[in-house]
Amino acid sequence: MNSEKISANDIQGDAMSICNQPLSECNDCGLSEVLMCKYEVKDAIIFLIPFLIAFIPAIIGIISSGYGLWLIAYFGFMIFFFIVWENRILCSHCPYYAEEGKTLRCHANYGLPKTWNYHPEPLSRSEQIQFLIGVLIIVGFPMPFLIIGEQYLMLTISVVGVILWLCVLQLRTCKKCINFSCPLNRIPKKIVDEYLKHNKVMRSAWEKTGYRIAD
Repeated sequence: MNSEKISANDIQGDAMSICNQPLSECNDCGLSEVLMCKYEVKDAIIFLIPFLIAFIPAIIGIISSGYGLWLIAYFGFMIFFFIVWENRILCSHCPYYAEEGKTLRCHANYGLPKTWNYHPEPLSRSEQIQFLIGVLIIVGFPMPFLIIGEQYLMLTISVVGVILWLCVLQLRTCKKCINFSCPLNRIPKKIVDEYLKHNKVMRSAWEKTGYRIAD
């Protein structure tokens, strides 16, 4: 196991890029073809549109059913989740969190503040479970109100949107995302290993948890 201590200078140096490779050499790296290792607007759009298809009808349905006041609690939870809770248990482990600046520049949470310090080690099992619970709350919260309020059209559109969003995640986004320890991530180990060879800070942190790069 690599026992070398990760220094603040290492993390600061890594913050110039999300890997050790200079930006000028990105075009020569095969990983750029299979990973979202540099932010592109199209990746954010592909991630966001299916979510909005689920989210907007759900909000309309809740308001139409007369339960609009519950949106205060819903939006309050989302603010807490994205800025505080998810920000720590998921985002702080992502290489994008190591980039310079006080806000994220990634396909999923672009513009959110970096509330915590960067954590290059993989998510713990507890963090993975917490993340899934948080996602289930966000997705599931509107459903009872839509059912009770008999907003079946909005419910159907919202459910279809959730299914579409999950399909987009699993068929595209999660097959290219560099937050490898997210429970939804689908990157093969051989690609993870290759990326870690380009990111000394992550590699050291992952190996300290027992991870082994295949020969």
